[in-house]
Amino acid sequence: MNDKQKEELKNKINSEIENLTRQVKELEDTVAPVKPDAAIGRLSRLDTMLNQGINKSSIAQSRQRILNLEDALNRLEKDVFFGECEECGEGIPIARLLALPESRFCVHCAEHLGE
Repeated sequence: MNDKQKEELKNKINSEIENLTRQVKELEDTVAPVKPDAAIGRLSRLDTMLNQGINKSSIAQSRQRILNLEDALNRLEKDVFFGECEECGEGIPIARLLALPESRFCVHCAEHLGE
């Protein structure tokens, strides 16, 4: 991987972290508990609670992805095990890294491992 590709990946990772962080902040506003005395009706309350559950799940997934991206950025900057499949040791294609910068496995091994 050359310096230009590394820089492109750093920019991609930082951009994704920023976008996910922004999404988490927006979703956090939607998961506040509904006050029992709020006059929204029973079905609306159930719908709101369902949406809150979905949003809480999205927040958890986004936070985990942020952690994975931060780890990938750290590995990229330290040039430690980034872009190398943890299963077979082969290089991970740059196209895969641009699509999923946090990838730790090549496509073949990811499919084999069920990632």
